[in-house]
Amino acid sequence: MLELGDTIMLLITPSKAQKKLAENTRARRLATGLTQAGLAERSGVALPTLRKFEQQGVISLESFLKLYMVLGGLEALVKATEVKPSEFRSIDEVLAANNAPKRQRGTRS
Repeated sequence: MLELGDTIMLLITPSKAQKKLAENTRARRLATGLTQAGLAERSGVALPTLRKFEQQGVISLESFLKLYMVLGGLEALVKATEVKPSEFRSIDEVLAANNAPKRQRGTRS
């Protein structure tokens, strides 16, 4: 894991991310007590599609979102993709912030 200021970057490939999302979805399904057939029926995602997703991590975005609509967490997924405004407008501002002198003493009381 690399830390750049307040930003944390994980070194993960899309393939590993797909598999991790599939694992997390399976764990969420099991935690809610649903079978694959039950989740497929409630979400409208075909059972073979759900099985393939849990085994290989392959699924369409629409089907993935349908699963999370049933499992809960759809709002959190949408929120995770929101753009947060940056406090910096250029690389020069970032560099200037990193070079700002650090306070050496505490304040007087």
